[in-house]
Amino acid sequence: MCDVLRDVFGYDSFRGDQEAIIKSVIDGDSGLVVMPTGAGKSLCYQLPALLNPGVAVVVSPLIALMADQVTALKALGVSAAAYNSMLTPRERNAVEADLRAGQLDLIYVAPERLMMDDCLRLFDEVPISLFAIDEAHCLSEWGHDFRPDYLTLGRLAQIFPDVPRLALTATADAKTRSVILDKLRIPDKQQWLGGFDRPNILYKVADKVKSFDQLMAFLSTQPRGAAGIVYCQSRNRVERVTEKLNAAGVKALPYHAGLDDDVRARNQTRFLRDDSLVMVATIAFGMGINKPDIRFVVHHDLPKSIEAYYQETGRAGRDGLSAQALLLYGAGDVMLQRRWIAESTADDAHKHVNRGRLDALINFCEATTCRRNILLGYFDDQRDQPCGHCDICLTPNSLTDMRVMAQKLLSAVIKTGQSFGITHIVDVLAGRKKEKIERFEHDKLSVFGIGKDQPDTLWRALTRHLVAHNQLVVDEQRYNALRFTEHSRTVMRGEVPVLLRSSVTEHIRRHSRNESKGDSNSENSPPYNDDVFQHLRALRKQLASQDDVPAFVIFADITLIEMATHIPKTLEEMATIKGVGTQKLKRFGAVFLNAMQEY
Repeated sequence: MCDVLRDVFGYDSFRGDQEAIIKSVIDGDSGLVVMPTGAGKSLCYQLPALLNPGVAVVVSPLIALMADQVTALKALGVSAAAYNSMLTPRERNAVEADLRAGQLDLIYVAPERLMMDDCLRLFDEVPISLFAIDEAHCLSEWGHDFRPDYLTLGRLAQIFPDVPRLALTATADAKTRSVILDKLRIPDKQQWLGGFDRPNILYKVADKVKSFDQLMAFLSTQPRGAAGIVYCQSRNRVERVTEKLNAAGVKALPYHAGLDDDVRARNQTRFLRDDSLVMVATIAFGMGINKPDIRFVVHHDLPKSIEAYYQETGRAGRDGLSAQALLLYGAGDVMLQRRWIAESTADDAHKHVNRGRLDALINFCEATTCRRNILLGYFDDQRDQPCGHCDICLTPNSLTDMRVMAQKLLSAVIKTGQSFGITHIVDVLAGRKKEKIERFEHDKLSVFGIGKDQPDTLWRALTRHLVAHNQLVVDEQRYNALRFTEHSRTVMRGEVPVLLRSSVTEHIRRHSRNESKGDSNSENSPPYNDDVFQHLRALRKQLASQDDVPAFVIFADITLIEMATHIPKTLEEMATIKGVGTQKLKRFGAVFLNAMQEY
């Protein structure tokens, strides 16, 4: 087992529960694996597929990504194929022939294709070593990414009772895990919960003020040539942000459901194969993205839940190197999400669950203690100590009790009749002589001008905080008027603190230079010669273009960094580099050695 790990995959040792999981699968046991993205879930079924007789059937949710997964395995010398509707009749016949001849170690198939009668008959003809169900959280309608096609996989236990089933996901709370175990008939005891922490990701949340300026400030702190994803709520915003990024000199592509299938596929392929692109996308983009060197994920708008946020940010730093996640957060996002929940066709039980998930996400955004601990606590992965690697831990003692300002704000809401939105309330507090204010004689109120010493952005941040904590509510039936709730009076009476922390945006602008230097010295980012690294990246890109494969298929960033750190001089030394297995040493070892020596 260890020989295959070294010779094929280029690793000297297992991580976490990998060895125990692999041994269990080899012994024929079914199980559920919950591991953070980048922790090595795929090895848990790929290695048994090479050791056990028969073919391992990997259920993958997206056809578009199967080709790259197969290409990466073939580069390791593994016999793998995709079996889906994109194949021509000749290609499909060739895969079926290889399958029947026992020449495949792994075959990738979408759930809807697998459960077709003709496909089931085909697999019934050949020995199967394992069913690996990737992105298994899609089985649960209570999860953030439910897919009805996954429910049909429950029949696998009946049709193939002697074949082990390994469910894998990075995102599953207790309820979702229970559904997966029940549907796939996996014993409760056969669970490996590898924790949810991604210590290499720096989590940041910023008040949304001037979102594009904030995005550009953030991008300016990223490593040279870094690739990343910017998630937006709507198709129109995706297009606008993409256009503005390109105008600012940042290479960016759009991705959303409104684009032609060919355009989406082409943009996705470019992102996977280009080292330095930014993908601006709706949540239609991302599941199963097999790109290990994504250095950042930005949420331009609020995601739907902590599960969704965790899944989406988990696409950064899959190679274990330093990565960052920035979430821009505004009151408008909260109002929009609450309206969507209220207007959805879901039943009351699902609406209740979705409101609870939104509240948990708001609590994460409004955090005044370690953000990572709140995120992990949501998944019952409790930690006692602050992480030291989120925006709150990096800017301690930044809380201010704003209850006096909150009382002024609530007074203005009351005295104007709870009939006006935030813009009008801020104008009243700032003492602005606008036509609308004079028409309603709000310039004669005692609250007129009592907040002119504070910037509008602070009043808006305070309003967002009160809305998030249900101490104010936005009445969408009355032009987004601010109204009292049962909790407003406790604030008015000064009975509860109103704690706000300094803007993360300001922290990024002031400290980005120091912070980015600090990240590069973390244990996940060892010191290395960046010029050599960039030289090797350029070579990798050239070789990948020649082979028409993603760059990481040649070598991952973490492998190039280790080369740039140790500068191997012989093939024997090159063979000790993490990620350089036997096949890649034969194909690329000499080329990269020459490149380092020439440089």
